[in-house]
Amino acid sequence: MSTHPVINPRGVACNKKTVSRASSRKSRPESSGSRLERFGPGSDHSESDDEIPHKPREHLPEIADFTTVDINDEKAFDTDLEDKGAGAAPGVSIDLVADFQYLRTAYAIDTNLKFSDNLFAALKTTTAYDPTGRTAYIEGCKKVGVVPASYFLRHMNDPHLSMKHHGLGSQGMRAIAMSLVSNTSVLTLDLSDNWLGHPGGHAVCEMLRDNCFITHLDLSDNKFGLQTAESLSQTLQQNSTLTHVTLSGNDFDDKAAVHFSDAIMNTTKLEYLNLSHNLFGENAGIILGPAIADNSSLKELDLSWNSIRRKGAVAIAQGVKNNVYMKKINLAWNGFGLEGSIAFGDALKGNQVLEELDLTNNRITSEGAVLIGKGVSVNETLTTIRLGRNPMQTAGCYGICAAILRNPNCALKELDFKDILVNKDFDDIFKQVQEQVPDIKMRHGGMEPPKKPRARIHPMVKLTNYIEKNNLRLVDFFNKFDKDGSMSVTYEEFQQGIEDTGIKLTQEEVQILLSELDSDGDGEINFSEMVSGHTGFQESQQENINVILTATQPRPVTT
Repeated sequence: MSTHPVINPRGVACNKKTVSRASSRKSRPESSGSRLERFGPGSDHSESDDEIPHKPREHLPEIADFTTVDINDEKAFDTDLEDKGAGAAPGVSIDLVADFQYLRTAYAIDTNLKFSDNLFAALKTTTAYDPTGRTAYIEGCKKVGVVPASYFLRHMNDPHLSMKHHGLGSQGMRAIAMSLVSNTSVLTLDLSDNWLGHPGGHAVCEMLRDNCFITHLDLSDNKFGLQTAESLSQTLQQNSTLTHVTLSGNDFDDKAAVHFSDAIMNTTKLEYLNLSHNLFGENAGIILGPAIADNSSLKELDLSWNSIRRKGAVAIAQGVKNNVYMKKINLAWNGFGLEGSIAFGDALKGNQVLEELDLTNNRITSEGAVLIGKGVSVNETLTTIRLGRNPMQTAGCYGICAAILRNPNCALKELDFKDILVNKDFDDIFKQVQEQVPDIKMRHGGMEPPKKPRARIHPMVKLTNYIEKNNLRLVDFFNKFDKDGSMSVTYEEFQQGIEDTGIKLTQEEVQILLSELDSDGDGEINFSEMVSGHTGFQESQQENINVILTATQPRPVTT
């Protein structure tokens, strides 16, 4: 056995023991094998340590003495270390790495060492102060019986710490929370998608009561629910450091909105709050609306992807109207409809602070867009408005642009009509908007496809319809043109007769009739040519009808 001087965090030299893995195995033969093998297949795993046949307690004092371990060495507790000489760091006790796993198992067996609030308080008072929180984390892992996360140990001194998608669960979060109580390095913490549940959320809240360094916190997708909402509300009201908090996707419903209403109303430091992708409904909007009106710190609020409608939408709009601090609000994918459109049109008239408004996919029709435009026509601070994916069609987009033209002090820089088709009329008015506001940017769903021109009606059809409508014979109709009774008319007489009868034909259509009826090309139309042309046209029409009917008939089934 050899000793090596090690400098501890306080700068004091101490001797650290280095024991080879081989000698350790010889000195502790009873520690090999699984617990089931040592106890036997019929043994009771819950029996006390005094009844265990082997003698692990003889080694507990040496194992539990972690004061001689260089705790700043992140590899000291790496469970993947190989034997000495095969990549192990010089001066690191390899046996202590193996013994730590043994010690963790021993703590997990002891049912009296379960995590509790009292244990959390005891750990904070008994553990020596460590600004990194490493000591507290190791102790916390031993107490709750979890394996330390090597990623956390490597990055716990980073100012921006991301632990998302790590599957921490409530127990893993408790150990990390113990560490973050005394950690002074982490400023931005991302714990999204770890399914912390209420116990893990409660541990986060306990940590935030003492931590005064974390400013940005992301707790998305952790399935907190109503119980955690109350704890988070109290924490947001008490914590004076947090400025940005994300709580999306945590199943918060209308009952949880009561607690968040208190937090929004009473917080004085929070600048950004994200409550998107939750279960807030109409009642939640009614509850949150007055709190938004009274808030004096929030600059950005995200309530997108909820189900706030009707009266809830009106209450939110009233809150925005009376708020004098908020710069951005995201209300996309809620379904405000016509009532919400009316309320937000009124809100834009009264609010002279808001800069960005997102009403994407909120069932806003053309009428609703025109009503919102009334607010746009007098607002002087709004720079971005998003109205994409609404059934407002090109008429609604046209109404917003017309409102901009009526506002000489309009500050809009971005118009978003995503997935809405527009036509040439909108394109023309937007060019006028660009002349008034040169820097404005706009996007839409593309131009509407050009309408197909109507099929031209043959002028002979108009003649036939006139004859049938007035119950005339063809000879009687021809006599209206033949004033001298010669049974032949010139082009001028034919054209004059068309005007006298009141048949609406263009000059082009008259020329078509003359060219078709004057079969011999002598410059006149006699009665026989009139009859031949009329009869031939009717026969050709009947042939076209027969072709269409034949093509549409189902074919006979053959075998």
